[in-house]
Amino acid sequence: MLTDQEMLSIAERYLKSRAEKFGGADIEVVILTERIIKKPYGNIYDYQSKEFLLTGNFNKTLVGNASFLVEKKTGRVVGFGTAGRLEDYLKAYENGTLVTALNTYWYPDEDRFDYK
Repeated sequence: MLTDQEMLSIAERYLKSRAEKFGGADIEVVILTERIIKKPYGNIYDYQSKEFLLTGNFNKTLVGNASFLVEKKTGRVVGFGTAGRLEDYLKAYENGTLVTALNTYWYPDEDRFDYK
């Protein structure tokens, strides 16, 4: 089982691996540590651009920044979507009905995405 610190480290690595999606290295993305949701199976993270958090400038906000889970047992990252409520994604994850896509799961040891 991973510790909270180990899961946070994986979450930070995940966001770095997604930097191009956010606009490249010139956009610094930070995890909103006060909004971490702890579940028995892992932690759920939210994030935003640092510049938006510092300035409040809406033009600097990230769009499509879906919450994600770092699994406590495996370290695998599970990306959730933005079309529905987080509660619905968590319920689907918990009962095994989460609809997957090619980039739903990120494996930190291999730096790769998969649908399973």
